[in-house]
Amino acid sequence: MDYIKIIQNSIDYIEENLKDNLTVDKLGELTGFSTYHYYRLFNAYVGMPVMQYIRRRRMIHGINDLVNNKKRIIDVAMDYGFNTHSGFSKAFLKEYGCSPSKYISKVNGNIPKKINLMLLKKYNIKTGVIMEPKIVTKESFKVAGYDFETSLESKRNEREIPAFWDRFNISNWERRLYKKIKPSEHGEYAICFPPNMESGRFRYLLGVKAKGGENLGKNMVIAEIPEVKYAVFTTPPTTEEEKSFVKIIQGAWDYILYEWFPNSGYEIAPNKPDFEFYDERCHSDIGAVMDIYIPIIKK
Repeated sequence: MDYIKIIQNSIDYIEENLKDNLTVDKLGELTGFSTYHYYRLFNAYVGMPVMQYIRRRRMIHGINDLVNNKKRIIDVAMDYGFNTHSGFSKAFLKEYGCSPSKYISKVNGNIPKKINLMLLKKYNIKTGVIMEPKIVTKESFKVAGYDFETSLESKRNEREIPAFWDRFNISNWERRLYKKIKPSEHGEYAICFPPNMESGRFRYLLGVKAKGGENLGKNMVIAEIPEVKYAVFTTPPTTEEEKSFVKIIQGAWDYILYEWFPNSGYEIAPNKPDFEFYDERCHSDIGAVMDIYIPIIKK
């Protein structure tokens, strides 16, 4: 039985019937599964509960109606089952962390596509939670840590960065950083600074958030990350089926670069670092996730 195809069929059905009364019972019946089995399968493959996914798609289509069809927000709320203007706005704020109007200003009218599980399978991604990135502007901040120089040429970075992580762990650099810097938040930043486009060489920094002015330890450096707009992708959680966090992260990067960017209306912002952020959410064999921050500009 092809579970991916069955769940994809239910995703397609949801997309075509967003204004109808969609329930887990009805969707489970359409797939031929029990309600509970369908609910668990959908969550495993898509990375969120089915009703949350439905709310998100309704909101996104509502935003499209506001921008491109010039509908009033109360009409959009009624069309997609939110009943009131405030109900739609509150639900949107909870899901996306900003008001509908702010979201509209960020996405420039581009609607994230529905999840395509066949694409996720292509890039060895087991769930679809990364399909809709958050677009945020992050103020400048400082990071203190350890760095080294590597190169994109001959894929040196793919060998040297994992080796650098190994050294980071073996040498207890993480413990030293927290003891010396005493950051206000828990989490490690893995930062790739812009490469030299002639040589492919770039600097890689692994560290924690700093205030500046700290008495740095031996071999530690500090860097300021400028204010910029980011597309923030949360990787799918590790599962019993796919426990390799490294493979999931690489699959997410492949999806972002080869599938998301061509249809996003954005380009990678020049001369700005990108980074990965690892916090308490990644300290688990099952369910681990992290965030990928990519600086963007509109095309």
